[in-house]
Amino acid sequence: MATAAEALNASDDQRVGTKPGAMTLAVRVRRFNPEVSQDSWWDEWTVQCEPLERLVEVLHQIKWHHDGTLSFRRSCAHGICGSDAMLINGRNQLACKVLAEDVGPKVTIEPIRGLPVLKDLIVDMDPFMDEYRAVLPFLINDSGEPDKERRQSPEDRHRYDDTTKCILCACCTTSCPVFWGDGGYVGPAAIVNAHRFIFDSRDEAGRERMKILSEKTGVFRCRTTFNCTDACPRGIQVTKAIQEVKRAILFERF
Repeated sequence: MATAAEALNASDDQRVGTKPGAMTLAVRVRRFNPEVSQDSWWDEWTVQCEPLERLVEVLHQIKWHHDGTLSFRRSCAHGICGSDAMLINGRNQLACKVLAEDVGPKVTIEPIRGLPVLKDLIVDMDPFMDEYRAVLPFLINDSGEPDKERRQSPEDRHRYDDTTKCILCACCTTSCPVFWGDGGYVGPAAIVNAHRFIFDSRDEAGRERMKILSEKTGVFRCRTTFNCTDACPRGIQVTKAIQEVKRAILFERF
């Protein structure tokens, strides 16, 4: 009787490369392992997969059947957790939202730029999260707890609806050339999350956040290249949000 592992392997072997319509995909990955070398290098594999298979599953196939040392982050595999952001064919994307047929017959994968690489496709997210925490990304209201929920009109809710979609994947921030060249810049994701509370009618710390973002490392470092908007997997109008925060700082209207 086959073990569970043998049954799983047999299922994978049957699934990959035997179904009609399977495609061949060459996968080129920039590797880095500080225990092996201080320089990065390229590895390439050729795999069989289904055209509608997501790229994260292709990476699973490589890790499970070709090279177990390949390292990358992933979690929900449905474009919600934001953990599998990668530079795919030169564009920041979530590997779980990219189909094999959209990148074949050859795909190049690298870690997102501007953050220290820990291993292979895994980057150190601490600098990114430090900037996020710096803008106070939570509701601040010192008026005391109300007897009921804090009411808000649909119009007031709509004012910041777009920026509630952020999943902190860092695609926008690490696509920004200003962020690449200036490690002090808070970055688009932090500004988006500040926007979400600056324009929340229930919040009372908008001016405090605007003071933080008016510093030289804040919103006015943005050069409006729209890379962030193009990179966002959630479709957030990032550049628009940044401009709205700029105007709020200049005119204190929010």
